[in-house]
Amino acid sequence: MSKNRKTLLRIISAFILFAAAFTAFRFTPLKSYEEYAAGWKVADYRFYAYVLPYLAAYLIAGYDVIKKAFRNIFTGRLMDENFLMTVATFGAVALTDFAEACGVMLFYQVGELFQSYAVGKSRKSIAALMDIRPMSARVIRNGEEVTVSPEEVETGEILVIRAGERVPVDCVAVEGRGSVDASSLTGEFLPRDFSEGDEILSGAINLTGAVKVKALKKYEDSTVAKILDMVENASSRKAKSENFITKFARYYTPAVVIGALALGIIPPVFTGGWAVWIKRALTFLVVSCPCALVISVPLSFFGGIGGASRAGILIKGGNYIESLAKKGTFVFDKTGTLTMGAFEVAEVYPVDKASEILRAAAIAESGSLHPIAQSVLKYAPVTDADGYSLTEIAGRGVKAEGRGEIILCGNREFMIENGVDFPSDNHAGTAVYVAKNGGFLGNIIISDKIKPNAAQTVCELKKSGCRTVMLTGDNAPAARIVAEKAGVDEYSANLLPQDKVSAVENIIATKKPGEAVCFVGDGINDAPVLSVSDVGVSMGGIGSDAAIEASDVVLMHDDLSSIITARRIAVKTMRIVRQNVIFALSVKAAVLLLTAVGITELIGGMWLAVFADVGVAVLAILNAMRTLKVKKQ
Repeated sequence: MSKNRKTLLRIISAFILFAAAFTAFRFTPLKSYEEYAAGWKVADYRFYAYVLPYLAAYLIAGYDVIKKAFRNIFTGRLMDENFLMTVATFGAVALTDFAEACGVMLFYQVGELFQSYAVGKSRKSIAALMDIRPMSARVIRNGEEVTVSPEEVETGEILVIRAGERVPVDCVAVEGRGSVDASSLTGEFLPRDFSEGDEILSGAINLTGAVKVKALKKYEDSTVAKILDMVENASSRKAKSENFITKFARYYTPAVVIGALALGIIPPVFTGGWAVWIKRALTFLVVSCPCALVISVPLSFFGGIGGASRAGILIKGGNYIESLAKKGTFVFDKTGTLTMGAFEVAEVYPVDKASEILRAAAIAESGSLHPIAQSVLKYAPVTDADGYSLTEIAGRGVKAEGRGEIILCGNREFMIENGVDFPSDNHAGTAVYVAKNGGFLGNIIISDKIKPNAAQTVCELKKSGCRTVMLTGDNAPAARIVAEKAGVDEYSANLLPQDKVSAVENIIATKKPGEAVCFVGDGINDAPVLSVSDVGVSMGGIGSDAAIEASDVVLMHDDLSSIITARRIAVKTMRIVRQNVIFALSVKAAVLLLTAVGITELIGGMWLAVFADVGVAVLAILNAMRTLKVKKQ
């Protein structure tokens, strides 16, 4: 059974006993404190009908709090919220206010349950979701092909990688050429071409025929192993935000305990009346119990999380709301985050030959399923490819022959190998070169399109005082164009996942106190850096399962402007939390002062203490519920 379900069952069980005791009290009124002080007959049936259910409810709801309080006495963490809850409720029991003692523990557990549901949807095994671990390797040993586990591959061994198989270790191509899908490593959708002598990263998928490669590293030193290790361990490296109540109790608990001791000891030394002053000291402890904070603070965060979910934003915990509300640095991935992640024809050079270039390219690419070919065909559908024979050269391009023409369509290396002279270019994006009958026609620039609201989102973040950075595995020219269009302050290109992690860790190391580093990404390759950042934001619609699991905030509609909405919710939530803290402490300070001088005994006694605790809690909860109401950006 899950921890949350166990807590819920405890709360329900304790509440049933609490209700039974309360009902019994309606028919068997509790004696006054003075009557109890004069003596209590255990054989009295009211002890069983009233006190025992309360005590049972108290122990069911609070046994773990009491256990932690006593355990912490011996571990140096004496003054925390567990100690305060225990001392305050023991004081309530000593004053025969069993309902107050039980209610405090029940309220505390309800608050903990809210906090647990908001924060406790822990990430499951991210590594299991990241389907990049190669399962086997084909190694040539003694002239035969042997299937072994990737961990058994030795440096320098020759491997065979067939179409559709993952590259088991970092290696270099020694025989054959082709393309690999490295999107799980770089986040870029375009396949990467390779030929003999080119390095191939582990975890990539071979898209073409069988090739022979030589292992450059052992599996444990290869890229895929490092990525998996980072994903599995990054969460443990991220500093967890301390529970607000724990931080608060570090200062509050010693103050009220010392105050209660002083109230119970110092005055009677001079005036006498030890019983009166000890009663006041115990009442002081009951009043001091931070029930309003225990409930309203986590409920404020819970309300902020609920309000965010209505706006299509999943925030996985209150500590991330706290971090989102801070100023700091927003780091963006490029492809699929700032851009659409769908490649299309951006430009054709030279413009005066555009129609001829597109016609030739469409004929050559008509039989290819390559993503670049599909983007060309989408822009210029083929209409007259009949009569042409197509020859695809893996990792280079396509040759189309027919109707007295020889059309070449591919990359730079393809043009060079076929003796085609072409001018140099510096266009941003992937260039497709087109030639006919040995003469260069021009090139088609394939690029990603920036999202419509990317620049506005970046601008809003910068207006709020945040720094913006873009990290990408794409090439520098393409990264520069997107960075300029989006308006980010800085950018870095040609990065692998471990490079992104290092970059974010450097930003975290140099941030100012009180700032947070937020990373926004969408792909599997972003999972490590999402985990290591203070707040990881992923795209829920197009993002990978691994990225969503590794992130702390999920934008379910893939709308970048939701980041602005999330920050607004976070700022509002933190404002309401501060309001509740100030209100609760102000009322408690006033009642504590009245208790210390004995005025509460004249104007309500313990009922005033109950108002200072439960009444303030109700008002704080009503204020906390305002976090549920948010406006989308």
